[in-house]
Amino acid sequence: MSENVVHLHKNLEPADEPAAVTTLTVVPDPVPAPIVPLWVRSGRAVKTAVTHERTKTAARAAARHSLYTFNGGRIVARRTWDGKTGSRYERMLRAAEAAGNYEVAEEWEERLQRFREARHRRRMDLLHSPVDLAKGAAVGTGMGIGTLVALGVVMAINNGEIKDVITPLAATIDFIGLLIRIVQVVWGPALTIGPFLALLALWAVGSKQQAAPAWALPDNIRSDEGEPITPSIVVKALRDLGVPALRNAIKEMGDAGASMLGPIRIAGCGVEVDVTLPSGVSTIEVQNRRRKLAENLTRHEHEVFITIPTAARTVRLWVADSGALDEPIGPSPLVTDETMTADYGKGRAPWGQDLRGDAAALSLYQRHLLITGLSNQGKTVALRSLALWLALDRSVQFLMGDLKGVGDWAMFDGLATTLIQGPTDEHVIQVTEMVEGAVEEMNRRIQAPPGTTFPALIVLVDEAQVAFMCPAKDEDKRPYGGSKANSRYYMAVRKIHNQGRAVNVLMWQGTQDPTNENLPKLVREGAHTRASLALGTEQQARMALGDKAVDGGAAPNLLRPGLDRGTLVVASDGITIPAGQASITIRTHYIDDDAAVAIIERAKALRDGVTTLHAIEQSDQDRDPLADIAAVVGTAERVRTKDVVARLSTLNSGAYGKWSFIDLKRVLDGTGAEPYKSDGVMVISRDRLARALANRDDTGSASAAE
Repeated sequence: MSENVVHLHKNLEPADEPAAVTTLTVVPDPVPAPIVPLWVRSGRAVKTAVTHERTKTAARAAARHSLYTFNGGRIVARRTWDGKTGSRYERMLRAAEAAGNYEVAEEWEERLQRFREARHRRRMDLLHSPVDLAKGAAVGTGMGIGTLVALGVVMAINNGEIKDVITPLAATIDFIGLLIRIVQVVWGPALTIGPFLALLALWAVGSKQQAAPAWALPDNIRSDEGEPITPSIVVKALRDLGVPALRNAIKEMGDAGASMLGPIRIAGCGVEVDVTLPSGVSTIEVQNRRRKLAENLTRHEHEVFITIPTAARTVRLWVADSGALDEPIGPSPLVTDETMTADYGKGRAPWGQDLRGDAAALSLYQRHLLITGLSNQGKTVALRSLALWLALDRSVQFLMGDLKGVGDWAMFDGLATTLIQGPTDEHVIQVTEMVEGAVEEMNRRIQAPPGTTFPALIVLVDEAQVAFMCPAKDEDKRPYGGSKANSRYYMAVRKIHNQGRAVNVLMWQGTQDPTNENLPKLVREGAHTRASLALGTEQQARMALGDKAVDGGAAPNLLRPGLDRGTLVVASDGITIPAGQASITIRTHYIDDDAAVAIIERAKALRDGVTTLHAIEQSDQDRDPLADIAAVVGTAERVRTKDVVARLSTLNSGAYGKWSFIDLKRVLDGTGAEPYKSDGVMVISRDRLARALANRDDTGSASAAE
């Protein structure tokens, strides 16, 4: 905006000198604020007053105490009506009929009939009671007057005064007059105060029962932590579930709806209750409304589990204490107990806790294993914790392929016979050949004499979906991945699933985000123990656990990704599952990398030294049998010849798969490392092998010098 200059004085100075000019800057007046109408300001003030927290608190208090009085009157009226009529028996009769329990209905009908007969007798007695009351009053009055006169006669004789004859009678009359005067004085105030006392009594009844909506209750009662689970809350939650037949049956039952419920039992960090559904209501209708049921119970969806017990028309509800499932469980016994060992045949791996808070332990004996779930939900940790426990059994051997390759299984270096780590096609090829080598070992064991026992050989592949999706092909154009009959990895896994259990060759796989392409149907159904972390859809849950488990209530697709990390739904006969259920939910222990390394060091101390192969040999040609024997013996002082033959077969099934003790002896004869007997068994010495290799190398060097 341009400035307006106003000259205040005339210029009197010479023309050749610059004139002094005083300027005044005129600033425009500010625009006045618009005037807010009175009705707008009044409306704002009223809105502020109405929405103020103190106003809300006062309104809730007024509503609460009013409803306490009103609902207290309803409760007293209902109790009085129940006491005077047979309505209680009729409600129980309707509840039994609605639940289809006709034997109980007949019992309540008999009780109702007995009540009516007794009431009829009391009413008939009332017809004769006025006459009896009049007779009783006349007799009582006469006897009373006679007694008082007799007492007066005694007093008159004693005192010599004839007037004392009526003294007791006069005193009694005066006392009755006093009572009448007291009643006349108290009657007026009593009529005034009486209604207020009655309202106070009704308020006390309603207050004790908290007979007001949740929004009107005080803050210390109206909590976000969830209400305690009581029969009335469970029945109300079922009534409002949106199942018409269930709602109508509960309305007919009235207050007797709790007869549907078994006892509410404390179960770990929650409670458990069996609900016998009325006739015409199926268990699937309740299962499909899990979220609504949880919200009706003031719980989150993941805090309510619905399973199907053995009883017909019954669902079992497990309701967690609010927020309890978000609390971590304790450390694994593998970490806290440094003396723990494992027993593949008879022991159980400590895996975590079930929802009750009881320890959940899994038997691994002759069971193929499959664990699946979304990425970053704890699959590798859950699978690794089982392997860590089993590593404490010195007889168990491991062949491991980690197709993620970020070091999750690196601590098994020096304990696993083979450890392949990496996500490329080359690693898939090596893992496939490792599994095929296990198939050869399985076939060798199957052909052994009857009664021969074999140590457990665990073939473990983590991120197995990488193998199934691998596009690479061999020189015969056979694909390594895929789910067809010419797929090398798929067929190797299928062969182990078909026959490996009988000779303790077991397949463990971990995979993520299952589909029919990255986890073929026959492979997932070949696992005896199937476990799943959080998944995206019910279809994936069926792939992971099978239709039976999902139809029985298993719902890994309802677990919360990220929040329920490490929580597994397990279907297996190797773990204790409550009767009538097809699965169990477990919160697994978390074992970090440092703790895993410490456990493996303890496992190595229990074993003879193992030399771990990090890749499968590509050719059986130009093998060095003596060096391979030394490699499989490792750092152990001596190893049984039987074990050496088995380790050679695992090392390279093509070269040593058909070896026997005779082949081993043939290679060692004349080297100074021949097998010898120790404690009744044939063994091979580590030191003798080292000397044989050293002598051979020296001889080779001397020949080369010549």
